[in-house]
Amino acid sequence: MTGFEIAGASAADMELLRAWADGEGWNPGNTDRFAFAVADPEGFLVGRCDGEPVACISAVRYGAGFGFVGFYIARPDVRGQGYGIRLWRAGMERLGGRLVGLDGVVEQQDNYRRSGFRPAWNNVRHEGVPQGDPDGAVEIVDASSLPFAQLAAYDRRFFPESRDAFLCAWTALPGRTALAAVREGRIEGLGVVRPSSGAARVGPLYAATPEVAAALLLRLAGHAPGGEVTVDVPDANPAAAALLAGLGLAPVFETARMYTGPAPELDLAGMYGVTSLELG
Repeated sequence: MTGFEIAGASAADMELLRAWADGEGWNPGNTDRFAFAVADPEGFLVGRCDGEPVACISAVRYGAGFGFVGFYIARPDVRGQGYGIRLWRAGMERLGGRLVGLDGVVEQQDNYRRSGFRPAWNNVRHEGVPQGDPDGAVEIVDASSLPFAQLAAYDRRFFPESRDAFLCAWTALPGRTALAAVREGRIEGLGVVRPSSGAARVGPLYAATPEVAAALLLRLAGHAPGGEVTVDVPDANPAAAALLAGLGLAPVFETARMYTGPAPELDLAGMYGVTSLELG
């Protein structure tokens, strides 16, 4: 490993991370990296061998007590040479003393267990063109029309720490659509759809009821090319998988949400799609 160095990612590196993730079949959103960068500007690490990028990882800090690992990739032609584990150790050191979460692909889950992670639930990616008509009784508005503090407070029900800078960018970046379901001034659902190299990604998808989730998803699909969307559905909410199957979406990919300690208390019954496999 002569000449191997680890440093923070540059703006150009962030585009490279997206391309590598796309090469793994993860289908990240085209502009997700802009929201990722504001979540924790120092949380993205790249390993270089003689100046050439060979591996990457994200180790993003949220608040004082939570962290999330993603983008753990070694370039295929250098795998097995120790670059990845060097980055892994650097990322975990950065998150020392925190509860750490990740979404692990099936082939890596045993390795994560050996590093102290334990599964909490599975996220099953569902893909397709939703079939049906939105429930007209559900009031859906542009999320940008609501006070941001209200959106942020609602998001906190589904995430262990506040993430205001990330959420602001995530819901407002050009090319994506954020919709909220409201009832008597209260938020009862939130969904975001953004373009990607494959089916448009939907996440988060939060809702008080399956009817609200369906209404949001059908409206969001109207902003996707050809209406095709993909949603990472937590199996900890059985109603979510049943709903998406009923709308005509099929499972295509699976990860395990894993934590280094007890899983945080979240509103899983209201979570129909996680925000991002890369940052939680």
